[in-house]
Amino acid sequence: MTDEEILHEFRASEALLEGHFKLSSGRHSGHYLQCARVLMNAERAGRLAFALAQKLPRDLRAQIDTVVSPAMGGLIIGHEMGRALGKDALFLERPEGTFELRRGFRLEPGAKVLMVEDVVTTGLSSREAIAAVGREGGEVIAECSLVDRSNGAADLGVPFYPLIEINFPSYAEDEVPPELAAIPVTKPGSRKS
Repeated sequence: MTDEEILHEFRASEALLEGHFKLSSGRHSGHYLQCARVLMNAERAGRLAFALAQKLPRDLRAQIDTVVSPAMGGLIIGHEMGRALGKDALFLERPEGTFELRRGFRLEPGAKVLMVEDVVTTGLSSREAIAAVGREGGEVIAECSLVDRSNGAADLGVPFYPLIEINFPSYAEDEVPPELAAIPVTKPGSRKS
């Protein structure tokens, strides 16, 4: 898929929102990508996952034992990546604020894991999820996401393969421009704080 075809999928599903949003990273933005909307159609989700799987180097795909994604945002694309790669797909939850495997999920010791996210902005959630996989006995060998909105700045500590890079500006709490601050803030992400 080309970048324009990918953006068409977001626009067609009304997943590209404008307003004033507090992102899961804590940063503020005038744009939000509601990946749940772009993934609500199973056919579209499958197409995007297949395109994302094709971005991964062949030798990397051969090493993957399991796909893991953080709930909530990464859940659907993680499941679809598992399907595209022919691997089991597990998800991490944070019932008490720290990611962990639940629901009987477990990793074999030393399992090679592909971490799958919907959107990466600062990489904080990804780094927390990668650390959780390590605590669970696995090794994250790479991460992929539908969208990288970090402007290439997210350091995840592993190779990173986004389907598309979208660089809408985002701002720290004390850097929000007055025109954005004048719009009531919405917090659509899954992080509590």
